[in-house]
Amino acid sequence: MALHWLDQPLTWLFWTGLHVTGWKLIGYTGALMFGGRWLVQFIASRRAGKPVIPRLFWYMSVIGSLMTLSYFLFSAKQDSVGVLQNLFPAFTALYSLHLDIRHRGWKRDKASH
Repeated sequence: MALHWLDQPLTWLFWTGLHVTGWKLIGYTGALMFGGRWLVQFIASRRAGKPVIPRLFWYMSVIGSLMTLSYFLFSAKQDSVGVLQNLFPAFTALYSLHLDIRHRGWKRDKASH
């Protein structure tokens, strides 16, 4: 694959003592985005005074899943457990995002349920 440069260590992070490649950075970012969606949901629910799921939650789910999925598919890791672990949530998030847009419209992103 033409993305072998992502397997190389990122020299600008050598000072940390960590071995971080481009793929790991993509994986870390995806994991943080996927986990950070719960903070978005918490803040939206706190503001609404009831449990709500804002559209940003689904965007973060899709992007986070796709980033971690790409890490497990294309990096040197190539872990089938990681692929399965991220493939199903990606489909669920895409479907939920589709339902949210269909239910509330494209431009209305305020969580109302």
